[in-house]
Amino acid sequence: MPWRGETDPYRILLSEVLLQQTRVDQAIPYYRRFLAEFPTLEALGQADLEAVLEVWQGLGYYARARNLHKLAQALSRAGGQLPRTYHELLQLPGLGPYTAAAVASMAFGERVAVVDGNVRRVIARWMAWQNPSPKQVQDEADELMAVVLSPTGGGLEVFPGDWNQALMELGATVCIPKNPRCGGCPVAQFCQGKTSPERYPAAKQRLQKPVEVVALVLVGPQGVHLELREGRILGGLWGFPMEEGAGALPRLLGRFGLEAAELVGTVRHAFTHRKLRVQVYWANKDAREQPENRPLSRLDRKILELIQSQRNALL
Repeated sequence: MPWRGETDPYRILLSEVLLQQTRVDQAIPYYRRFLAEFPTLEALGQADLEAVLEVWQGLGYYARARNLHKLAQALSRAGGQLPRTYHELLQLPGLGPYTAAAVASMAFGERVAVVDGNVRRVIARWMAWQNPSPKQVQDEADELMAVVLSPTGGGLEVFPGDWNQALMELGATVCIPKNPRCGGCPVAQFCQGKTSPERYPAAKQRLQKPVEVVALVLVGPQGVHLELREGRILGGLWGFPMEEGAGALPRLLGRFGLEAAELVGTVRHAFTHRKLRVQVYWANKDAREQPENRPLSRLDRKILELIQSQRNALL
């Protein structure tokens, strides 16, 4: 991992923001691409949001990019330095307890425990907890760090950030969700859940409610019609006009003074808590946007690919 052993607070922050909702193998190319475009916090703060979203496009969870840009703008105006403590970092846009603790411990050596999904699983098995609360897990992680790193208790001389990363990697490589490698675990003898580790923690049931959506692709001789989106999920990105719920197509047609549109096909797309079934319609209309010049969401790129495959001669 290119950020392993990194000491630059900005690079540590970027890697942790990327890893909030992204697998390591997916995050690595974006990490390199992002630093190539915005090598410093100041460079990021001076960039346009659209340029930031363009580098981020395809990764999803765009609120991360918007908050990171907002954070960089605020800090650039205040001198360009990240705060050094957990509680100060927690006040910045988009930084929750996990990211604030990661940056504070890895960049500045503060003794604050990081709890991500991997650490939660390690501690739940360690304590044989099926449904621990976030506070239970955080308290146990804090206590474990205090004991292990305590100089008066014969603790290890370990940098707090290294300890946090070691615990996270134990969960990522050994104490994995399915078929954990208990035989190779360095702390198996102390684990209370080792006889049936997959019981801990109990699996969460995620319900994804299917939502019917209509997208209208307006195609003209010089391009397509794109709109700048607002809202929490895809805000700041460009995309095709969409509506959901009863009467979605008539509402879209009415917005553009059209009487009819042709059904091209269906696109399916899943967010964390919602599944979309998007009926894609096409119509002729004067339009001038070039999709390659705008940051599009993965959903809109799926729609574009569908249209291009069906109507390539018109785009």
